[in-house]
Order: sequence, then structure tokens, then C-alpha cells
Amino acid sequence: MSAFLELKNVNKAFGGVQAIKDMSFCIEQGELAGMIGPNGAGKTTVFNVISSVYNSDSGQVLFNGKNITHLRAYQIVRIGIARTFQNLRLFSRSSVLENVMTAAQSHEKYSFAESLTHFGRWNSKEKKNRIASMKLLERIGLADRAEQIAGTLPYGMQRRLEIARALALKPTLLMLDEPAAGMNEEEVFALNDLIKDIHKDHSLTILVIEHHMDLIMQICPHIICMNFGAKIAEGSPDIIQKNPEVLKAYLGDDEEVA
Repeated sequence: MSAFLELKNVNKAFGGVQAIKDMSFCIEQGELAGMIGPNGAGKTTVFNVISSVYNSDSGQVLFNGKNITHLRAYQIVRIGIARTFQNLRLFSRSSVLENVMTAAQSHEKYSFAESLTHFGRWNSKEKKNRIASMKLLERIGLADRAEQIAGTLPYGMQRRLEIARALALKPTLLMLDEPAAGMNEEEVFALNDLIKDIHKDHSLTILVIEHHMDLIMQICPHIICMNFGAKIAEGSPDIIQKNPEVLKAYLGDDEEVA
């Protein structure tokens, strides 16, 4: 196995605040990895740099052996990287199905005239996308909500819809930014199973940011821990739970993380 996603000495500052400090790590192809850290540790900024929401100040981001540091956000999607966001970014006034179909259409090619008239290739591709999008909704557990307006879904289901929409982009790397945010214990337990099944069924490499330690510890064999913009630990759940720097970051003392 070789590095699929690699960050080399990445830095990002906002004014006088160093959001990412000399960040380096590797994710192997096919891994299910987690990123943890207290609020403000810089985790989402790492995701934003990888997905080109922000440009890094220095360092490199490599994907599948290629330097993607200076690509634009739409180019990042095209090479196979999809993500969800900490704050929901759904088309809240569109239906659940339309949200997924919008993402699925990014892979289709037809002329401007066909897109206006809905003739020619547009019609056949639209039918194909509808079928594929419904299959994704079935997989994610939202098929019975396909015609519901996305903004009226319960919060946990909106989180699932974001995952379905990201999968519609056909990524090889899926980045999930706090997918369990706002969920109750039962929903988090179900999300555990969903992420593991997606990882297996779609042969994806997945990187998850999460504050729910139980979720990360149960599903991620490889964990990266950040604090104050820097990586303070990396390894298996057992190693992370016993690392003094991690304990200090989360608890402020030497107690073991539960």
C-alpha cells in the first residue's frame, strides 16, 4: 500500500492566528481514518485546505501521488475527492432526490442546447441519474423521503443526505466533517454502521472528523489528533487513548479518555 492522501508541512494562518502548523500525515488507499481534537484545533481547516476551500500558505497536499495544492475546488471534485461540511450545505428548498441528482449530474456531458430543451442526451442521462440517485437513497435509508423537501428533514437525516450527495460525486476519497453532529446516541450508533458499510461496499478511502470519541474509536483503526493547529499524536485507538498529549488536550490532566 502507498500513500493515497499526503500532507507535507502544510501551514495556514488567518491574520495572526496559526490555524495549521507544519501539518504532515499520510492516509493509505482503502483506509478508514479519523481526525480528532478539541474545538478550534484546526481540523476543519485541514479539510478546507485539502478541498481547496482555502489555499495553504506553504507545504504540499498530494493525492494519489500528484500535487493538488494549487487546484481549484471544482478540480478537486473532478479528481475524486468529495466531502461533507460541518455546517449543512444542502439545497434546502429542493427535494431529497433533487439534492442527490444535482451531484450525480456533475459526471454527465451534454450540450448547452440539450440542457435548455431537455432533448437529446439530456433525457436519457436524467433517467439514468434518477435511478442511480434512488439507489443511493435506498442505501442511505432515505428512499421513502425522496420527494420530501430537504430542509424539512430531521437533522440526523439531513446529515445522511449530505453523505448520499457526496457519494453521488463518485469519489475515491470521502471526507466527512463531523457527520454525527447533533445526533442522539441511537443515531450515532446507526451512523457507525453506515460509515463502515459505505467504506466496505464502495471501496472508499474515508477520513472522518468527529467529536464523538466513541464513533472514532470504534470505526477508525488510524487516528490523527490535533491541538492548536498541530498534530500531537497519530496511531491506533489504543495508542491515542493513552497518549499524554491527547489526554492533556481533552481533559487537562492524566486521566484516560473514556
